[in-house]
Amino acid sequence: MEWQELTDLTQGKPFTVERVRLAGSGVAIEGQFEPPQLAQLGLDDQVFVAAFVRAHGSIKEMERIFGVSYPTIKARLNRIAERLDFAEHLEVAEPAAAPAEADVVDRLQRGEISVEQALAELEQSR
Repeated sequence: MEWQELTDLTQGKPFTVERVRLAGSGVAIEGQFEPPQLAQLGLDDQVFVAAFVRAHGSIKEMERIFGVSYPTIKARLNRIAERLDFAEHLEVAEPAAAPAEADVVDRLQRGEISVEQALAELEQSR
């Protein structure tokens, strides 16, 4: 059974997996396993996340692909992000500045800020 079929059957309701069979070895493990967070998203959100990854996180590209505005893409990303809490459990040595830098670059690409403003913001974030 594909994840998409499982997502359709569960209609977004929480579920647990009770048996896992390792491909090729025939070994089966029984217990209660929570599926990965991405698998718990609805099919539309899974497609959206996959498209976002394929677009290398470019909101501008997402606007083009889905034919919607920047605020619509941001709102959907925020809604999906609220459902994904696994990143909070990862140990990170230093907070990453990449999201802020990506935002500056996105705003520059949309023409919302000048090159000089972008450089100044990037310098301040370091």
